Amino acid sequence: MATANDRAVLRSIFNPSTPFGDVAGLDEEEDAQEEEEDAQEEEGTAFAPELLERARALELQGVSAAEAGDVSAALERFSEAVRLLPQRASAYNNRAQALRLRGDVEGALRDLDAAISLSWGRGRAARQSLVQRGLLRRLQGRDEEARRDWERAARLGSGFARRQLALLNPYAALCNRALAEMMGRLRGPAPSELAPLPQ
Repeated sequence: MATANDRAVLRSIFNPSTPFGDVAGLDEEEDAQEEEEDAQEEEGTAFAPELLERARALELQGVSAAEAGDVSAALERFSEAVRLLPQRASAYNNRAQALRLRGDVEGALRDLDAAISLSWGRGRAARQSLVQRGLLRRLQGRDEEARRDWERAARLGSGFARRQLALLNPYAALCNRALAEMMGRLRGPAPSELAPLPQ
């Protein structure tokens, strides 16, 4: 049976653009665990349980609306959740995604800043907000700021952020490509590359 490290080495060989140590499936497990931890953490906050339940329901409705392509309805639901619990980071993060879909990058950045601040830079909402803000900053050509956001998100467990950091590092990508080429040569030519035998 292969260890997590073995799988990481193989993944880096066959997928040169992914960073070393990124293991398939690991992010999903971390997401589920962190989602549970966030729910437990929120239950221990000063949020009234009935308000928290309503805010979560509004966010779920907003996500469903966004997935169905109704960005306006999604924005309404997320904004309602923000009005209901203005100190809760999750709704700001979700609203930022809808604002970005609408093309309001500045509004999205404001909401991401709020989500990161309200979460104290910890937990799932912070991780997602940092990743998202990094993407927006990268699109704006603010690579150094994007790198800082992704470094923070990677420390919070984001595999996506680790991959983005590797893509920003041309030396890591070059080393991974060279390793993949070397492994390809060691395996030998593919059957289609072999010359036909004379008859």
